[in-house]
Amino acid sequence: MNLKKIGLFFLALVIIFTLGACQAQQPQGGQGASNNNQPAKGNGTLINGSGSTFVYPLIDKARAEYEQKAGIRVNYKGTGSGAGIQQLIAKTVEFGASDAPMKEDEIQKAGGNVLHIPVTLGGVAISYNLEGVKDLKLTADIIAEIYTGKITKWNDKKIADLNPGVQLPDLLIAPVYRSEGSGTTFIFTSYLNAAAPSIWTKEKVDKNIDMAANKNAIGAKGNAGVAAQIQNTKGAIGYVELAYVIQNNMTAASIQNKDGQFVKPTLASVTAAAVGAAQSFVKDMKSSLVNQPGKDSYPIVGTTWALVYEQSPLDATKTKQVVDFLKYLVTDGQQYAEALGYAPLPKEIQELDLKELDKVKVK
Repeated sequence: MNLKKIGLFFLALVIIFTLGACQAQQPQGGQGASNNNQPAKGNGTLINGSGSTFVYPLIDKARAEYEQKAGIRVNYKGTGSGAGIQQLIAKTVEFGASDAPMKEDEIQKAGGNVLHIPVTLGGVAISYNLEGVKDLKLTADIIAEIYTGKITKWNDKKIADLNPGVQLPDLLIAPVYRSEGSGTTFIFTSYLNAAAPSIWTKEKVDKNIDMAANKNAIGAKGNAGVAAQIQNTKGAIGYVELAYVIQNNMTAASIQNKDGQFVKPTLASVTAAAVGAAQSFVKDMKSSLVNQPGKDSYPIVGTTWALVYEQSPLDATKTKQVVDFLKYLVTDGQQYAEALGYAPLPKEIQELDLKELDKVKVK
């Protein structure tokens, strides 16, 4: 055997022993869903999720912290709620996230029951770009007429009468909307139907919004895209998740609530609207939270659901890792909610979530 062959022989031995050592360090993992707070260690295991941009800032923060805690990487892409549902159905992700509950036909396409796990409560702000106008009041009727194209100018009499003393310009209104299937759109259209049903009828409640009748409308992808369009377009108005408004220091209108009060979107006003959320979720985990009563309640509030199969198509170890991450997100992960502009889940909802996640089983 020459020196070159001897060298290759010893190199092969080194590779074999190295691979063997790496495999020996991999955890075996538990069976099914975890019933305790000890996460399944992953040593770099990757979990893929997709969907809501509404909840992206919270999941992005929580997943970074969870990787340090459990050694499991979570790759979450804000593709929009509609895309997240479709990817869950196609089983190209381990979990989805949506601000709109799945429809029955979507659940059937998924091939079985999909659990809906509320992971956050947040407000949808009505942000606008009008130089010098910082305190604008709007009603559901006015917002609905803007989006249906009936009100086209900022100095329209209906807006002016509601805002005496405010210098409103003779400027075209440019309504910005989500161009893809979006749970934020679902929350927004659900609110308009609940508060202005004669203008925004039931069939207009959807993850997509038909803006064909409004020639001044601008489509944008994701909450980040809508926020950017509002900031860069004079006369623009749009619906955007509160966290993006706070982070980008955007101006938002005060919206008339169910009790007739004009309320700004803040963490406190979103929390006020969420007081009855736990009772609603006991009856139905898919309950809507828009247009809640209470003088301090902000009326455009929604939840984001994590979507996961009750009969998991994954193996036992991967199932445990996915469930453990979601349990972290709805409990310890809530510590990051307030700083990002979300209302932390009340303990009652956290407990409901944990019970739901304990239902996840391997096929």
